[in-house]
Amino acid sequence: MDDIKNLSYEAAYDELAALVARMESGELSLEKSVALYERGQKLSAHCQALLEEAQLKIARVDEAGPAD
Repeated sequence: MDDIKNLSYEAAYDELAALVARMESGELSLEKSVALYERGQKLSAHCQALLEEAQLKIARVDEAGPAD
């Protein structure tokens, strides 16, 4: 998980998309699919946290009003 915490949103999203594509190929063993699913869950949670952080920053800027 530590490596995931250091990923940007874009990098985590790209990795997640690649994992989904690999899993959808149907060529992986059950064990490998489960491992990729677990990593995908962690990547998804990381992306969600980064989005929530960005939304909070935007809300704070909106509350502060225009900077003249």
